[in-house]
Amino acid sequence: MNWTTIAIDVLLFIYVIDCAFMGLVIMMQRSKQEGLGAAFGGGFTESVWGAQTSNVLVKATVWAAILFFVLSITLARLYSHQEALSAKGTPLQQLLEQPVAPAATTPSTTAPATPATGAPSTATPAPSTLSNVVVHPAVPAATTAPAPTSAPTPAQPAGK
Repeated sequence: MNWTTIAIDVLLFIYVIDCAFMGLVIMMQRSKQEGLGAAFGGGFTESVWGAQTSNVLVKATVWAAILFFVLSITLARLYSHQEALSAKGTPLQQLLEQPVAPAATTPSTTAPATPATGAPSTATPAPSTLSNVVVHPAVPAATTAPAPTSAPTPAQPAGK
């Protein structure tokens, strides 16, 4: 868990609280027809904040809206930063995805060069996909499959 995930979680919590607060403050304001502000009681808001109720609610709405927009922009930036980090990967993933340098190989002894006279060559070139396979000369090619994991096989006599 990195710092962007923690910051996003904390800011989302504040964001939800701010949205609920802003919705409540907006509904408490009086409109010309009294709207939802009258549902809380006509004198309730005036008894809590005094005669200047509309000024307090307007200021609270403005500050809640400013916080809402600041949090929206900050969360958008953090989400894009987190997406860029996940696309790039962790340092371990970057190390694992680096291209591997080819191992040093000995010069291949595939087929001799074609003579300049234009005579067709009878040698067939070795397949390029098997150029890095090393087969032990004492082991026949048919027995290169992995040995069973049970008991080791006895050695064959030299005459056979």
